[in-house]
Amino acid sequence: PIENNLSDLWSLFDFLNKGLLGSTQEFKELTKSLNQNNGGYAKLRKVISPFILRRLKTDKALIPDLPEKIESETYTELSKKQIVLYQALVKELEEKLESADGIGRKGLILSSIMKAKQICNHPDQYLGQNQYTPAQSGKFQSLQEICSTIAEKRERVLVFTQFREMTEPLALFLGKIFKREGLVLHGQTPVKRRGELVDEFNGQDYVPFMVLSLRAGGVGLNLTAANHVIHFDRWWNPAVENQATDRVFRIGQKKNVIVHKFTTLGTIEERIGQMIADKSQLAEEILASTGETWLTELNNEELMQFFSLQAGGAK
Repeated sequence: PIENNLSDLWSLFDFLNKGLLGSTQEFKELTKSLNQNNGGYAKLRKVISPFILRRLKTDKALIPDLPEKIESETYTELSKKQIVLYQALVKELEEKLESADGIGRKGLILSSIMKAKQICNHPDQYLGQNQYTPAQSGKFQSLQEICSTIAEKRERVLVFTQFREMTEPLALFLGKIFKREGLVLHGQTPVKRRGELVDEFNGQDYVPFMVLSLRAGGVGLNLTAANHVIHFDRWWNPAVENQATDRVFRIGQKKNVIVHKFTTLGTIEERIGQMIADKSQLAEEILASTGETWLTELNNEELMQFFSLQAGGAK
C-alpha cells in the first residue's frame, strides 16, 4: 500500500477506515516520533495489520515449485576519468549551493543527483559522447565479468537502466560479450512491437539478453526465459525495482533467479542505498523509499557529505 512515503498509508486508511490513524497533523507527529523510536514501526504495523491481507509468491504454501531468488549487491569502483568528473561536479554543486534557495535550490540538487548517477554509469553518458570505452567505467567492467559467465552457460539476462539513452550503448556492449545480438525495449518502443519482443526473447532461438528502461519494461511483461537480472543503475524506490525483477521471478520460472544490483562505491549511490536499506529493514516493508526528493530538504553541509567522494570509490 506504500510506494512513496507513510502519507500514502494515511490516505488509504482515511478512505477505508476514517479516524484509525488520526488526523493528518496527528499522523505527521506520529511519523516524526517513528524516526526517533524505531520500535514505533512495530506498533503501527500492529494497528493496520487486521486490515491488510498479504500474499507473497515466495510462500511455498501458495506456489510450491517456484525457484529461489538470490539477490546481491555488486559494488563497482570509479575509473580515473569518472573520479575527475565526479569531483568537479561536487565542487560545482558546493559553489552554487551558497547562493541557491527555494525551488531553484531543489532543482539544483535533483539535477546534480541525476548527473552523479550518469557519471557513475559511464563518463560518456554525462558528457554526451558515444564511445563508451569499457575501461572508463567500473560498471561496464563488472557487467562484462558477470555476462561472460552467463554466456558460457548459454543462459539469458535482463539488464535494467533508468536512462533510455543508456539502452543502446549497453546493447552494443553486450552484443560483443555474447557474440550475438540481443533486444532493446524502452518507452519509445511501440506497444505492438513490445509483444513481439517478448515472444522473440522467450522463443526457442537463443536470444541472450534484453536491455530495458526501468519504467517501460518493469511492469506487465513475462520474460521467464531469463534467469538473471542486472539493475545497472538504481531506482531508489525498492518497489519499482522489485516489480522489474518480477518480469523473471514469477510463475513459470524453472531456474533459480540471480539478481545483481550495481552500486558505485564511495559515491552518492552507495549512501542513498544504505539509508533506504536501513529504512526498509526497520519498517520491514511497511515503509518504502521516498525517492530522491527528500535530499532537497537537507542543509548544505549534509548535502555535501552525501555527494562527496569517499575513500574506496577509486580504482
